[in-house]
Amino acid sequence: MNSNVENLPPHVLRLVYKEVSALAADPPEGIKIYPSEEDITELHTSIEGPEGTPFAGGIFRMRLVLGKDFPAVPPKGYFLTKIFHPNVGHKGEICVNVLKRDWKAELGLRHVLLTIKCLLIHPNPESALNEEAGRLLLEDYAEYESRARLLTEIHAMGGPGGTSGAPQDPNDGPQPKKHAGDPMKRAGPSVAAVPAALGNGANGASTTSSNSNSSSNISNVAGKKKADKKRALRRL
Repeated sequence: MNSNVENLPPHVLRLVYKEVSALAADPPEGIKIYPSEEDITELHTSIEGPEGTPFAGGIFRMRLVLGKDFPAVPPKGYFLTKIFHPNVGHKGEICVNVLKRDWKAELGLRHVLLTIKCLLIHPNPESALNEEAGRLLLEDYAEYESRARLLTEIHAMGGPGGTSGAPQDPNDGPQPKKHAGDPMKRAGPSVAAVPAALGNGANGASTTSSNSNSSSNISNVAGKKKADKKRALRRL
């Protein structure tokens, strides 16, 4: 998403910078702020799953994006950590009234973050973006809780089988495949393998030279046969 720093008036940027600095220094309970020095209009945060909910024990990464018309228009919120929740769409978009019709310019980013955390405690199935989660919340809470807990354990918890909600390490993601059962292959080429590889390179050069000589000999034989044929024709 493109930055809106250049689109916001200087006085708005100053207000945003002041509020983000205050949030980073004194964040709401259970919320951490990761301000960006390069783009103040995109605020990354993490929210601890509230106790007594299927999200307890999880860390959920989220971002707020301030548009060019902020603060007249509310920011847009997205969960970056996958979550099973009625008011969170499949792409992470968040549906909450404070980010829509209930927004007021004077509310501020702190109020937005606290409202989203409260949404984890009190989902609103009437404005569901995830219809399945909204239906289960109303008709089969035990199944809803089980699904939400499962996704929390898989995506929002650190340790085996889960991912932490903190900013990801640059090395995260697909890694080169490793060979099972062969420690030498897992460790990569050994020192002894280097001379061998060089030797193979020399052998390869010799093989290439040999093939070149063979091709040359074949060409000479073909040329000699062609000359003999011409001499035979002249004799006729």
